[in-house]
Amino acid sequence: EQLDFDAIQKEWFGDNAAGYSNEEMSTAASSPLPGVVVIDNLLDQRTLSLIRELLLKNTWWYQTKTPLEFGKYVGSYIDDGMHDPVLLELAKELHTKMPRIMNGHHLKYMWAYKYDSEWESGINLHADEAAVNVNIWISTEGADLQEDDYGGGLVVYTAKPKLSWDFQSYNTNTDFVRKELLEPSNFANVTVKHQPNRCVMFDSALFHQTDKYRFKNGYENGRINLTLLFGEMKKGTSKEEL
Repeated sequence: EQLDFDAIQKEWFGDNAAGYSNEEMSTAASSPLPGVVVIDNLLDQRTLSLIRELLLKNTWWYQTKTPLEFGKYVGSYIDDGMHDPVLLELAKELHTKMPRIMNGHHLKYMWAYKYDSEWESGINLHADEAAVNVNIWISTEGADLQEDDYGGGLVVYTAKPKLSWDFQSYNTNTDFVRKELLEPSNFANVTVKHQPNRCVMFDSALFHQTDKYRFKNGYENGRINLTLLFGEMKKGTSKEEL
């Protein structure tokens, strides 16, 4: 089945976003929030299999995150070995097929993370310095235990860093972010459940975090996400400083 990239771009810019409540925003499978789009079956089966095999079998995983600080997972990055042609072709295809969204936004960075199934939390609240964040779950089918209260996916909030905030301040002092930005909005968010070959594409300045997860034990059953960043971050408007 061919993806309708014209419809995806319309959803990104909010053509289909009217009339949703905060409760609906937090549970929508296809996001009603402009700048957040959920795309199922983004990759064809051949590409999905190739990327999954690359991420399971290669030895690019040079970064380890410890549970008390960041969750329990390992990371691999484009500037540290993770630049196979199939990944670069994917970035090119995304850029080409969504010209309205990607206008002026070239590939900035790319990484993948593999999570320990014995842990249940991943990346803490943060925002990434880019315009467009493309997050794709490459996990093996059937590995997600799909338990209640463990969506395993991504929580994307409606708030962005204020213009005066720097990267270090808003990505380390999460208590401050919650108090200053998330509480006043009643923690409005789009929570997207994990599903293999599901993509969540969103404005990278929006604060986001990994939802709680439960996956089967075993190396090939770990939660895996692939992230591509395009362009430069656009923070909140000056009105949010008032």
